[in-house]
Amino acid sequence: MKFHTRKWVKPEDLNANGTLFAGRVLAWLDEQAVIYGIIQLENKRVVTKYMSEINFMSTAAQGDIIEIGIEVKKFGKSSLTLNCEVRNKMNHETIVTVDNVILVNLDAEGKPLPHGKTKVEYVKDRLEKQTD
Repeated sequence: MKFHTRKWVKPEDLNANGTLFAGRVLAWLDEQAVIYGIIQLENKRVVTKYMSEINFMSTAAQGDIIEIGIEVKKFGKSSLTLNCEVRNKMNHETIVTVDNVILVNLDAEGKPLPHGKTKVEYVKDRLEKQTD
């Protein structure tokens, strides 16, 4: 799994217990999953359709740095299924895992749009295509 994004846990990210608020970490995870989908599918109209069971395993404290990891599980006709993990960079503990985040590629009217993608593409691969 590649960890694409880091976040710094600040006072506004904490719950009443003084630890990372679950809603905040899920918002970060969802945002990063959608950004990843937008880049992979090359369409700014990508939305979250489904998140499987969310497994909270540990937490983070103010000042900790967390990382969000994403890997592609499957390319569907108009969807992209991801596996996501958030971990605490400071102590290397997994904070939360989500086995399936399903994103849907949409057209201008908000309807599912086939994307034609079958594998992960990296910027360097796209740049090579442009120079061919």
